[in-house]
Amino acid sequence: MSRLPDLGPRGEGYVAIQGVLIVAILGTAMLGPAWTGPLRVVGIAAGAALMAVGGWLVPRGMIDLRENLTPWPRPGEGSRLIEDGAYRLARHPIYGGLVTGSVGLGLAAASPVCLGFALALGILFDLKSRREEAWLVARHPGYAAYRARTKRMIPGLY
Repeated sequence: MSRLPDLGPRGEGYVAIQGVLIVAILGTAMLGPAWTGPLRVVGIAAGAALMAVGGWLVPRGMIDLRENLTPWPRPGEGSRLIEDGAYRLARHPIYGGLVTGSVGLGLAAASPVCLGFALALGILFDLKSRREEAWLVARHPGYAAYRARTKRMIPGLY
């Protein structure tokens, strides 16, 4: 059992906080560049690559979840464990894709504030995924073995 709070019967509080952070990320990306010159060019290139990775992980994770897709961290009644597609690479590819894309946006926009909110989103998704996994272990007997062999959010990294 997780010691993290549920934040609602289905984990609604986590979803509300992530919504606020995503709006903050999008808003602060428009504040203007904090750095210029060659560093800006590198930031744009690296940011575009990270946004592309995130832009693949998020929809791929959504498609692979099929009927299990829900914004809530608590799995629905009758849900099944998905271990293929993007879920072969990471247990929470949607979360990982959103964080990766947000970091990419912050780099491309040269916005330290945006990068700070991307970090906050990563921390939130780490906490949310830990709460979610406690529910998944209780619901799906095979989840513990899946967790042992699959990274949390970022394929090959974390």
